[in-house]
Amino acid sequence: MPSSSPNRRTRSPGGASRSLRPYLYLAPALLVYGALVLYPLGRAAHLSLFDWDGLSLATFVGFENYVDVFTDERLRAAFLHSLVFVFFYAILPLVLGLVAATVLTRAKVRGIGLFRTIVFLPQVIAMVVVAIAWRQIYAPDGALNVMLRAVGLGDFARAWLGDYDFALPAVGLIGSWVSTGLVTVLLLAGMARIPREQFEAARLDGAGPVREFFAVILPAVRAEITVALTLTIVASLKTFDLVYVTTRGGPGSSTTVPSYEVYVRAFELGEVGSAAAVGITLTLLIFLINLAVNRVGERSDDPAGNRSRKSRERAR
Repeated sequence: MPSSSPNRRTRSPGGASRSLRPYLYLAPALLVYGALVLYPLGRAAHLSLFDWDGLSLATFVGFENYVDVFTDERLRAAFLHSLVFVFFYAILPLVLGLVAATVLTRAKVRGIGLFRTIVFLPQVIAMVVVAIAWRQIYAPDGALNVMLRAVGLGDFARAWLGDYDFALPAVGLIGSWVSTGLVTVLLLAGMARIPREQFEAARLDGAGPVREFFAVILPAVRAEITVALTLTIVASLKTFDLVYVTTRGGPGSSTTVPSYEVYVRAFELGEVGSAAAVGITLTLLIFLINLAVNRVGERSDDPAGNRSRKSRERAR
C-alpha cells in the first residue's frame, strides 16, 4: 500500500493535464465565439432592460420592454406573421421537395446534376435581387397579372403587394421559391444513399409508390428532413431583407415581422431598448422551435429494430 500511493500522486498531474488538454485546444475558438456571439447577445439582453434612444442617458425599466412585446398589438401581429412564414419557408418547401426528390429518385432522370444546380440557384442569388425581381412580377402591370389577363383570369389580377389580404401570402411564396431548391437538394442527397435492395424488397412485397415512400424513403431521409427544417425555420423567423425591399411591412402592418420591427424601432423610432427586447424574444423563439425540431428528429432516428429490442429487454 505505501508503494502504490506515491505512484498515484505522480500520475494525477498528468491525468489532470490530459483532461484539460481538449479545452485548451478549444479555447481559441471559444474566445472568438464568445467575443463575436455571446458578448453581443448579452449586451443586447442588457440593453433590453432600459429605455434608451441611443443618444441620451438610459433609464432602467426592468422587464417593461418585454411586457410590450406581448401586449403591443403591432408586435404580436409581427410574431404571428413570422409563424405564417414558417409554413411558406419550411413546411410547403418540405412537401414540394419530398415530392420532387421522390419522383426524380424513382424515375432515374438523366442530368440530375444539372437539375440540382438549377433548383439551388435561388440560394446563391442575393435576397435583395430576388426581392426586386419578385416585386416587378407582383406589380399591377407585372408578369403575373399579364399572364392572368392573357388566360382570361383578369378578374384575379391585383396589386398583390398592396393588398391587405394577399400581401403576406405573396411575400411568403417568394420564400417558398427560395427554400424549395435547398430542401430538394438535401433530400436528393439523402435518397441517393438508400440501398437499391430496399426498393426491390418493398416491390417484391407488393408495395406501391405510396407505401414505398412511407416505408422506405421517408424513414431513410429523416436526418435530412431535420436539417432542412432547421435551416428553413431559422430563415423564416429572421427574414428581414425580403420584407424591407418588397413591402416595408405594409400595407399598414400586414407584412411586418420581428426583424423588421427591430430595425424600425432601433433606427427610425429611437427605441433601442424595445428593439433589443424584440430581438432577444425572437432569438428565444428560434432556439425553442429548433430545439423541438431536433429533439423530434433525434427520436425519429431510432430504428424500429432498436425500439423492438429495447421493448423485449424491458419485457424480460
